[in-house]
Amino acid sequence: MSETPPAAEKNLTQISGELSIPLGQVRATAGLLEEGATVPFIARYRKEATGSLDEVAVIAIRDRMTQLKELDARRAAIVKSLTERNLLTPELETKVNDAPTMAELEDVYLPFRPKRRTKAMMAREKGLEPLALFILEQEPTSDPLTEAQGYVDPEKEVESAEDALAGARDIIAEIVNEDGDARAAMRALYQDQAILSSKVITGQEEAGAKFKDYYEASEPAATAAGHRILAIRRGAKEGHLIMRASPPQEEALAILEKMFVKADDPCGEQVKLAITDGYKRLLGPAMEVELRLALRKRAEEEAVKVFAENLRELLMAAPLGPKRVLAIDPGFRTGCKVACLNRQGDLLHHGVIHIMGGGARQEAAATLRHLVDVYKIEAIAVGNGTASRETEELVRSLEFKDVIVVMVSEAGASVYSASEVARQEFPDLDLTVRGAVSIGRRLIDPLSELVKIDPKSIGVGQYQHDIDQGQLSRSLDDVVVSCVNSVGVEVNTASPQLLAAVSGLGPSLAQNIVAHREANGPFQKRGELLKVPRLGPKAFEQAAGFLRIRDGENPLDASAVHPESYPLVEKMAQDLACQLEDLIRDTNLRQGIKPESYVSDEVGLPTINDILAELAKPGRDPRESFEAFSFAEGVHTLEDLQVGMRLPGVITNVTNFGAFVDVGVHNDGLVHISQMADHFVRDPRQEVKVHQTVEVVVIGLDLDRGRVSLSMKTDPFADLTGRERGSEGRPARKKGKGPRQQQKQRRDAPQPFNNAFSRAFEKLNKS
Repeated sequence: MSETPPAAEKNLTQISGELSIPLGQVRATAGLLEEGATVPFIARYRKEATGSLDEVAVIAIRDRMTQLKELDARRAAIVKSLTERNLLTPELETKVNDAPTMAELEDVYLPFRPKRRTKAMMAREKGLEPLALFILEQEPTSDPLTEAQGYVDPEKEVESAEDALAGARDIIAEIVNEDGDARAAMRALYQDQAILSSKVITGQEEAGAKFKDYYEASEPAATAAGHRILAIRRGAKEGHLIMRASPPQEEALAILEKMFVKADDPCGEQVKLAITDGYKRLLGPAMEVELRLALRKRAEEEAVKVFAENLRELLMAAPLGPKRVLAIDPGFRTGCKVACLNRQGDLLHHGVIHIMGGGARQEAAATLRHLVDVYKIEAIAVGNGTASRETEELVRSLEFKDVIVVMVSEAGASVYSASEVARQEFPDLDLTVRGAVSIGRRLIDPLSELVKIDPKSIGVGQYQHDIDQGQLSRSLDDVVVSCVNSVGVEVNTASPQLLAAVSGLGPSLAQNIVAHREANGPFQKRGELLKVPRLGPKAFEQAAGFLRIRDGENPLDASAVHPESYPLVEKMAQDLACQLEDLIRDTNLRQGIKPESYVSDEVGLPTINDILAELAKPGRDPRESFEAFSFAEGVHTLEDLQVGMRLPGVITNVTNFGAFVDVGVHNDGLVHISQMADHFVRDPRQEVKVHQTVEVVVIGLDLDRGRVSLSMKTDPFADLTGRERGSEGRPARKKGKGPRQQQKQRRDAPQPFNNAFSRAFEKLNKS
């Protein structure tokens, strides 16, 4: 008989089965993680060891390892507790070691866990346990009432046979509650058939109006959407709603009675009474708490996934690249803050212009012309906050030749402006000027600028304040690290914040790199990084492939080829009798390379193919090419919109219930999931992504609440009746009504999908 594998190997075997990844690949990945290798490094440079697992698989292995280690730690604590109290038997130890989940482990421990004084404890102290066991046996012809007479003892506060039976039932109720099979059966019932319901607390109808959709709601818990779960939880937490999650009681009792009731006789009746009491008082509430925690965990995982995917799209948005930029942070009362940046994003000039009033507007136009001319501006970035459309309109009216005008998201700019990072960069500048600089830099390179901001402040999530902040931070940090390392970092120009996200570095080493760079000048080759204080061989191994040195001594330093592979590339060049530069420049030379010829015990085909792909486009930026976008002319405010308008827009946020779109009116409109496509949409993220440009149709307006309902369908009004539709699928214009009357009629009339829009908009606003 083979030995029981050690806990670590057992966990790896379990992970292999759960993730459907061969055990050898899981073992190799776990080993690399234990040695301190980062996820990007493992996925990019250790493909032979892991079988080419991508970052998603490596993260899944890492996270599951952490969870199983926590389970093992709890297992060890339970064994220690049982041992110290002389309760551990070989059979119990086996059950503890074999429990596959935290819930089942706690079920095993429940009967032995130190607990507060319970009804069952008090009944046992009165000597009623034998009576309880007698009743549970349910022997034929046994009479519980007669048996109970022998336990009457006024000195023990057992005044009658009924008192004795009540105490015995308390003991039976606890036995049922602590039975592992009973808890497993109830857990399965709650998971499969529980109904998630909510109702408003009397007197809270007005105070909890934002939760109106949940005043009387119910749906199967197993299929409840994450955003609805979080909304109900918030309503309950704020004292407006009552939340329940349980199956029909009769079904639960039927399962328990089948397990514990052996006969239809007086003893059986006593057991039924005990089961009903135990379920209502002990087992049911325990299972409901467990289910609610499971629902919360599932909802949080969904919300974290939404946030992470949106953040990735935002970070990987196409950069304009090194251009001279004039950045404008718009404003009415205090004016527009203006900042001129060079191609590296360094601040050259800042000032204020005012766009309100004829004289001020003319002066602003003259100032802008002067700045564009003096600083040879190539692009103008306008923040998308208050007064953005008015500012954009002024800039475009000046018709600068060969200067592109771009609306840039301000999300998180105010957080950056007040941060320690901004104070260190611009200690003598006002917060608003720092914001303008950030807007301009976002246009040049969104990734380099956004890494300076806490990802949670960028605002592309849903219910982000209702979920586990540690879990959210870990997930978003993974996204930032993944994006930074996939793009690569220019070591001679990168900020400390950008360098800190590089594999193997972190804030301390990033600061050391910048300090060394400032003291000794630009790095000429990757090997010089080893001269940086505290940057040893291990950190160099993890980071070097993701750091770029352009125009350095070795052309490979500008690529993603890892220094450990330099000898292999040099051998390729030697075999072809050419220089490294020729190998990179000449496609025909590379085509003469036979990858199989360079396979060895250390290097396999995956790495060789990666090297050849990198030589073809060394240091290639994986982000898409920049394309300028413009909103529709003449549309600046909600009042400029009409139902039926078809407009260009930019996706600003994607949630489980739809996507929010900026159409240039300061209020993002909602494309509800039901309006995202002509076909059924299960997941909005399969249809759109943050920063994507789309064409939408206005299908509903609520001017009082500042809401816009949009559609991406070919014919969003197809569901309206013939009398309601015009020849082109829009609401028919009624005879004798002019354009303004028609617009008012459309706004005043009940609009399709407004209710769905309102509900979804409220859900996002709660975060």
